[in-house]
Amino acid sequence: MAKNGVFKSKVLRYPRLDTVLMVEDAIRASKGDKTSTAVWKSLRKKVMWQTFRTILDYLEYSGKILMSRDKRIVWIGNERLLSKVRKHGVEA
Repeated sequence: MAKNGVFKSKVLRYPRLDTVLMVEDAIRASKGDKTSTAVWKSLRKKVMWQTFRTILDYLEYSGKILMSRDKRIVWIGNERLLSKVRKHGVEA
């Protein structure tokens, strides 16, 4: 996991936005039933393992996913709250 905004290892390649979104969709679709390796293998495009791990580090750091001890990935982004905010706006 990323700590203080710094990733565990040196990043050789930063992922493109479309790749990050593809991984997010795959994690949401897995509903917490797949391991990180299974999600990686299910992607519609090939992604290097290190790039995939960088995306997972980012998603975990930003609070969108949790990794269980058995390496299963769970999406925790609150989409209902986000849609309410978009629909009604935020009052200060």
